Amino acid sequence: MTKYIAFLKKAFSGEEVDYTKITIRSAVLLLAVPMMLEMAMESVFALVDLYFVGHLKESGYAIQTVGLTESVLSVMYSIAIGMSMAATALVARRIGEKNPEQASRSAAQVLLVSFGITFILSLFGVMYAEEILVLMGSKPEAAAYGKDFTRIMMGSSVIIMLLFLINGIFRGAGNAAIAMKSLWIANIANIILCPVLIKGFGPIPAMGLTGAALATTIGRSIGVMYQLYHLLVADTQIRIALPYFTPDFKQIKGIVKIATPGIFQFVIASCSWIFLAQLVATTGGENASAGYQTALRLMMFFILPAWGLSNAASTLVGQNMGANEMVRAEQAVMKTVKYNVIFMLAVSVLFFLLGDFLVGFFTQETEIKVVAKNALHIMSVGFIFYGMGMVLINAFNGAGDTWTPTWVNFFGFWLFQIPLAYFLSKHFGMGPKGVFISIPAAETLITIVAFILFKKGRWKTVKV
Repeated sequence: MTKYIAFLKKAFSGEEVDYTKITIRSAVLLLAVPMMLEMAMESVFALVDLYFVGHLKESGYAIQTVGLTESVLSVMYSIAIGMSMAATALVARRIGEKNPEQASRSAAQVLLVSFGITFILSLFGVMYAEEILVLMGSKPEAAAYGKDFTRIMMGSSVIIMLLFLINGIFRGAGNAAIAMKSLWIANIANIILCPVLIKGFGPIPAMGLTGAALATTIGRSIGVMYQLYHLLVADTQIRIALPYFTPDFKQIKGIVKIATPGIFQFVIASCSWIFLAQLVATTGGENASAGYQTALRLMMFFILPAWGLSNAASTLVGQNMGANEMVRAEQAVMKTVKYNVIFMLAVSVLFFLLGDFLVGFFTQETEIKVVAKNALHIMSVGFIFYGMGMVLINAFNGAGDTWTPTWVNFFGFWLFQIPLAYFLSKHFGMGPKGVFISIPAAETLITIVAFILFKKGRWKTVKV
């Protein structure tokens, strides 16, 4: 027991470790533990909001607004994740080469490019919040009710981007503990502020759905301030000096080369989810949409930790390639696949046994609960393949080969999942159930293709 406690303390401490030298099992677990907790905390944001707004008077409108807004924000997340993939790949490769100064310079340039892109998109979201909700399938009265929530959330996209991106920088350096702690701090603030701002407290008036958006934004902002302290002030392996922000167009070109397909990779997936959400809303109505969004939030709560575990593969591939340890890089990926499959199998069993209880925690509306439980049962069929697939995708990204998973996602989501969901839900009259079936079907196909391409090994030749 003492050995395990000491191991956990080491994982949480953030002490610098050479992941190219220790055993692969230790390397995976030292990175995976804080990374899983980090991503679990990211999913808590949506669940906390969903819990509190689910108890508002207009709970149907509120749940739908939160879900649809999160679907649109997933495009922003895609940009942040795409840029963070570039940051992780570049920083990990430079750390593997034992060049922390160049790793810090690369991190500064990624931050510079990302800020400019996200700022423009956030302005667009603020200006057209209500129209975006209507476009997503929301009724005009529901869109009018939720527009302020969407406006605040879209306006905070820069904060979201920084939270993802800076954590990607620290993950690339192998310091997953700082990334984890920033999300813990942000979530504690959000959990405290949500009931205060939604329901009111003392002189603070009740703000309802708008209060949920403010609580989330303030919480994330506090987390970003913690990150910036460790990035700019604290004595860590990655420390950015202000002159590093001077545009280096040669390096920016390299960043864009890696990040562009990475952004498209997640935009492709996000747009697919948006289309599915719109299909559910139009074929099943408001209750089906709310049930689907509830199921998605629950699914993401458990899948994001698995994504965190898979991030370990990204860091280990990048650092071992920098150290010219190609065999070790591949072994690290397969070890991570093993752990992620075990985790996702446990989640599948949990959803089948306790799906009704988990859904009931967020809503007592019978029609919403039925849809959500049905969605959970169908989607969880493909969780094992999803666990394998996300590790393989992150392995490509960690190597800097962001084009391969982009094409895999394009064919898997847009040329298979979307047409399948459309025909099952509309032409075969299955409605939302047809959409749910398309999700595990597409994830299984994507995983099989990704595994074949990984074994071919072209990723081993990528230079960044």
